[in-house]
Amino acid sequence: MKYMKLGSKPDTFQAEGNCVRYVPSELDTDVIISVGDVKFLLHKFPLLAKSNKLRKLVSGVSEESPDEIRLADFPGGPNAFEICAKFCYGVTVTLNPYNVVAARCAAEYLEMSEDFDRGNLILKIDIFLNSSVLRNWKDSIIVLQTSKSLLPWSENLKIVGRCIDSIASKTSVDPSLVTWSYTYNRRLATSDQIIRSGLKLSEKMESVPRDWWIEDICELDIDLYKRVMLAIKSKGRMDGGMIGKALKAYAMRWLPDSVDAVVSEVHINRNKSLVETIICLLTSDKGISCACSFLLKLLKVAILIEADDSSREELIKNISSKLDDASVSDLLILARPPQSTIYDIELVQRLVDLFVENEMSKKDKTMTEKNGSDFVLGHGSWLKVGKIIDSYLAAVACDVNLTASSFIKLSKSVPEMARPIHNGLYGAIDIFLKEHSGITKSEKKSLCGLMDVKKLTTDATMHAAQNEQLPLRVVVQVLFFEQARTAVANHAFSNSDELQTVPTNCKSLSKQMDELKVKEEESVKNGKLIKRGSKNRGSGAQLLPSRSRRIFGRLWIAGKGLPNGDNKSPETSGSSQSPTSMIRGETKSSGLSKRHRRHSIS
Repeated sequence: MKYMKLGSKPDTFQAEGNCVRYVPSELDTDVIISVGDVKFLLHKFPLLAKSNKLRKLVSGVSEESPDEIRLADFPGGPNAFEICAKFCYGVTVTLNPYNVVAARCAAEYLEMSEDFDRGNLILKIDIFLNSSVLRNWKDSIIVLQTSKSLLPWSENLKIVGRCIDSIASKTSVDPSLVTWSYTYNRRLATSDQIIRSGLKLSEKMESVPRDWWIEDICELDIDLYKRVMLAIKSKGRMDGGMIGKALKAYAMRWLPDSVDAVVSEVHINRNKSLVETIICLLTSDKGISCACSFLLKLLKVAILIEADDSSREELIKNISSKLDDASVSDLLILARPPQSTIYDIELVQRLVDLFVENEMSKKDKTMTEKNGSDFVLGHGSWLKVGKIIDSYLAAVACDVNLTASSFIKLSKSVPEMARPIHNGLYGAIDIFLKEHSGITKSEKKSLCGLMDVKKLTTDATMHAAQNEQLPLRVVVQVLFFEQARTAVANHAFSNSDELQTVPTNCKSLSKQMDELKVKEEESVKNGKLIKRGSKNRGSGAQLLPSRSRRIFGRLWIAGKGLPNGDNKSPETSGSSQSPTSMIRGETKSSGLSKRHRRHSIS
């Protein structure tokens, strides 16, 4: 910390209690100056030689009794006046960053300029500020902090502006050129990381990080902090990511951790001003980037303290552009009256709508510029948001106050291309159905209509096939598409086996067809259809649970149009065999009828 001494005489000022200060001398005091609650018993000659203001005041006082002058609204109070009085007496006085602003404002009030006396106090203080204080990083911050209590004097004297410009300029300096001290409490890299990077520990400790300035300016009050950040941005030499990091550090430094402290009457106005200022700085420039997690936490606080609507709206728009980086836990924001749900579903709905709107506009622009050639590459954010919303729906689905319409609306707000797999959506629907057993059949149908059974994985399909909450129609769809998927897989495997057995001498196509016909006739004679690879693989239907096989078997019999007498319950008649066994039986009957027709012709 820089300091400057003025004067050379020993300090002879003494105090009598808390309200009287005087200078012991052979000469009687002939002027009384009142500053606040303190009276100074002094001599006219040294004071009037330096202060034009006091000369004017003394000249207007009668000479009958000791002159008493009251200095109303004196900047800096008694302590600042004492510095000026000591300078007039030539007594040693020390200026430092903590008292220099008060002394400068007091000297201005007393008109202690060069026009009145050469080498006066104003000139000496300005030299100290310009040559020492404003060239030092921490001293500039201290001076700026002390200037707030001396407004509007410090503002009119341009002390505030000069400090802000000094601080902003130093933040833009190349870190390798930083030679002054600064506060940096963040943890350094571990020794293992240093060894792997090939640097010595001493070299790593001596290097200056790019965010070296962030912690020191966090000590400023919010209004001064805002002006400093605006000055840093106006310099144009600080990237948006670093500014976002600084804003986050300031919010974490001053916002309380507990909800009760945030909304307490003592601090709510300060917290409201802080949050609104941070939001204003964040949204004033699109180049400023901040983690979506931090923005959502800031939004939670903004809702709690009922920040300005325009501030919240700007923050919501900012969050929506980064929704693909959000986490479900951060999206679980408690609802406020009159909402009846536990979490604010309407807020998340708005975030998704804004995200979709923004992405669609970017997509249209990209398609126009690139003629759609890069369509697939731009879907990463869509897929992330799809997973996030499905997980969010699963988290809020257990809320009994959540309506099916709200669930459906939020689910539909995510485009189809964001859900290549519907496992997450199925899980959310399953939870909702279990917790909302009283919903209507129409609502249940609408909920299940959100899900595309063709986009379920095998594990999800097996679970859905046994799910008692799902309508029978959905279970049938699940079984049908799983059966079709299994058949396609078996067919593909059979084709691969046959390709491996093709003779190397490339037989003629007609000869190969004849061989296949012979094999088919032998299979028909044996009364069953033989497939390669069937020894080690069961059919898809056999892999399904017994309950699902019974359902599918019952539907299969009904679909064949058998008479009522033959349409027995699968549970009692033993018709619970899989659809594959039904196919085998049909093959047998077709073979017998073929032989019968052959016999009748002969």
